[in-house]
Amino acid sequence: MNLTAAGRWSALLLALVAALAGAEPPSYPELPSDTPQTLHASRLGFDHERRVVQIPMRDGTLLNTVILIPKGAKNAPILLTRTPYNAAELTSHAESAHLESVIQGYDHAADVIVEGGYIRVVQDIRGKYDSEGDYVLTRPFRGPLNATPVDHATDTWDTIDWLVKNLPESNGRVGIIGISYDGFLSLAALVDPHPALKAAVPMNPMVDGWRGDDWFHHGAFRQTGISYVYEQVVTRKNEAKWYSTHYDDYEAFLQAGSAGALGRQRGLEQSGYWRKLLAHPSYDAFWQQQAMDKLLAARPLTVPTLLVHSWWDAEDIYGAPAVYQALSARPDGSPLLHMAMGPWVHGGAIGDGSFIGAIRFRSDTAWEFRQQVLKPFLDEHLKGLKPERPLARVTAYETGSGRWQALDGWPRGCASGCRIQPTPLRLQPGFRLAIGGDPQPADTGYDEYVSDPAKPVPYRQRPIRPTGYDESKGMTWPRWLVDDQREASGRTDVLTYTSEVLTRPMKIAGEPLVQLLASTSGSDSDWVVKLIDVYPDEVAAQPALGGYQLMVSGDIFRGRYRESWSEPKALKPGEPLAYRFALPNANHVFLPGHRVMVQIQSSWFPLYDRNPQTFVPSIFDAAPADYRAATQRVYRQATQITLPLVVAP
Repeated sequence: MNLTAAGRWSALLLALVAALAGAEPPSYPELPSDTPQTLHASRLGFDHERRVVQIPMRDGTLLNTVILIPKGAKNAPILLTRTPYNAAELTSHAESAHLESVIQGYDHAADVIVEGGYIRVVQDIRGKYDSEGDYVLTRPFRGPLNATPVDHATDTWDTIDWLVKNLPESNGRVGIIGISYDGFLSLAALVDPHPALKAAVPMNPMVDGWRGDDWFHHGAFRQTGISYVYEQVVTRKNEAKWYSTHYDDYEAFLQAGSAGALGRQRGLEQSGYWRKLLAHPSYDAFWQQQAMDKLLAARPLTVPTLLVHSWWDAEDIYGAPAVYQALSARPDGSPLLHMAMGPWVHGGAIGDGSFIGAIRFRSDTAWEFRQQVLKPFLDEHLKGLKPERPLARVTAYETGSGRWQALDGWPRGCASGCRIQPTPLRLQPGFRLAIGGDPQPADTGYDEYVSDPAKPVPYRQRPIRPTGYDESKGMTWPRWLVDDQREASGRTDVLTYTSEVLTRPMKIAGEPLVQLLASTSGSDSDWVVKLIDVYPDEVAAQPALGGYQLMVSGDIFRGRYRESWSEPKALKPGEPLAYRFALPNANHVFLPGHRVMVQIQSSWFPLYDRNPQTFVPSIFDAAPADYRAATQRVYRQATQITLPLVVAP
């Protein structure tokens, strides 16, 4: 023991003896602290003013709000984001005095915001970080699921009302913008909009958590979101962190058993939202009454709105097109509605849009969107500046050919003169794929494989890292949808059908529709169908793309919901049954020299929880003995993927 340690022990011993004897311990003068009680930071050289305020809501709850005002701002519009992801941190991204650096890396369009002189406002929603109140993940609107007088619509209304009354630098016009959860919050502002709300930009919004966004796809649970459900809910400031037990998530989820078992092992029942997921595995009123497309379709759209969608969105690929379809189907057609659809990952419109993984584009498509679509949209509605040309109803990037299109609606194949002709991709003997034509009446056969829950098909090449965003640690979750699908096509439990080499371009625009006739020897089953663009065997300009299998669209369907989304039923073993479901939207050209491929399988693991292939009331509660291998048969003659084929006049 060194002298310093011995001295400390002696002092402690003396204090203990004194305490036992009833004497006061010796006192020493305190040294003045070097840390001030309150720091008054210098703002010398800053090109903006930072204000942090607590805005009162109608129920008295105070919401923490960061306001960034450009120096010398006058008559400036306000751009608001409401978020559960820490307003203080999201507005402090760089050790810089310049606004663009401060918000760069997080902000939804830092270049456009700074160039436009916007007052930037970022607010913690109730119950998160420095805001008061209770937190409810994607808090339902007032009604059957929320008996309180407040929701995200009222909080947005109250926030905007305070901003326009207390920011003399503003012109009284407010826009709201956000990605993912923040995109859902941008949609929420449209439910009962404040008169000062003049523009909304929901980007990759969460819309329907069961139909095809974050939590389920056609009934199959997206179990890789478990870590989010834990971290986002159990503490106000996300201090509790999900931990890994394996380098390969495939092994971690497989050893845990069911998603429910993993939740119990990790104490996930402490998360209120997890308990809701367990209680609502089917499409019941809990999900239906929260679906934003349904809620918005029930009222007229009074705020100019620009929906932003990514073709390869790994998280919310359903939402934006669903809202567009619901609102454009209203009797008034929702003339204030616009949509942009680009070749990006989730939130990719704010980053570098020149590539995704191995797939490269001709230009920075995200920058083009921000400058040619987002900027004029905001300028028109928040500044009153007339654009050089009217913004198209839909601005869509055409993948494959690599060009932007200005369309008068969606789905559309071209600006004018063409039409969409539903055209079947038909399965053929020998694992061939025919484009169009009539089914072969003589082909009554099937192709089969064994689906074994003990060896589920990985959704990407192993080892599978957690769903993070740090590529230096191998966390490439955002871009998995553009992964090369050769890993799956070489497995015996994946059926792979391939067309002849195309001799001319083939364009699709819209949702491919799956019509599957299949049987299983089990009493439940999942069906995964993928539409794939197969590159030529050699690509001189990009050798790594030789033979690349790029998924254009793909999704999963849980068999128990074949007859009803809300009332699951067991499948009859061995009986051929029909399944019909839509794949995500695409706007793609299969180029000459390429081939079209369809893959069919029964697991996509660990992205989706394993179907035990034995019917149980809730797969969350499936026991190890419930997981059984099953023989799957796909009947060629009655199975097809109907493409929304674009045909010239």
